[in-house]
Amino acid sequence: MRRPKQVEGDAGPDSGPTSVGDALAWNPRIPPGSRRDLGAPAWIFALLAGRRAGTGAPVLFRVLGRHRGLFRGWLHFAGRLMPGGLLPRRETELVILRVAHLRGCRYEFDHHVRLGARAGVTRADLDRIIEHGSEADGWSPRERAILAAVDALQAARDLDDAAWARLREHLDERESIELIMLVGHYDMLATAIIALRIPPDPPRRRRPAPGGPRT
Repeated sequence: MRRPKQVEGDAGPDSGPTSVGDALAWNPRIPPGSRRDLGAPAWIFALLAGRRAGTGAPVLFRVLGRHRGLFRGWLHFAGRLMPGGLLPRRETELVILRVAHLRGCRYEFDHHVRLGARAGVTRADLDRIIEHGSEADGWSPRERAILAAVDALQAARDLDDAAWARLREHLDERESIELIMLVGHYDMLATAIIALRIPPDPPRRRRPAPGGPRT
C-alpha cells in the first residue's frame, strides 16, 4: 500500500515537504504543549485519545491544545462529525482517508488508517482509496457516490447538479449536510497539520512480556 500522494502546491523551502515522507522529519512550528500548557482535562483527553489510536498523546492535540478555548470548541464540533455523526463509521473513515490522500496529509492518513481498521476499513479499501478513489471496483453504490462527492469537493470546492443528484440517491438531507461538513472539516484540518508542520505520531511501543526480549 502506497502512502498519500505528494502535497499540493509549490515545493519551495517554506511551502512544506516535497513528499509526504519528508513529514517524518518535521519539527512542529509550535512546540507540543505539556500538561501545564494544556491543562489537566485536555492533557488527560490527549492521553486517552493516543491510547485508543495506539500512540502517545497526539502531537496535533498537544499543539492545538495550547489555544485552550479554541481546542475545546474544536473537539466538540469534530466529535459531532466523528464519532457522533449520522454516517456509519466505516463511511466516515473512507471519507477522511480519501481527503487525507488527496491533500497529501501523512499525519491525517496514518492516524485514520489505525482508526479505520477498527471500523472495517481493509487493506483492499486503502489500496482503492489511493489508486482510483470512487472509480475503483469493489465499492457499494452508496460508497461510490460518497467518494465521488469527496473527489468533486476537493477538485472544484463544489458539487454540480448531477453530482448532487447522484449523492441524494443514497443520502438523506441530514446525511448530505454532514458529508459536506465532514469533507470541509478534514480539508481544513489537513491545512492546519501541514502549515504547523505536525509530524506523524509514532506507534506506541508494546511493553515486553515478563521474561521476554526487550527491544
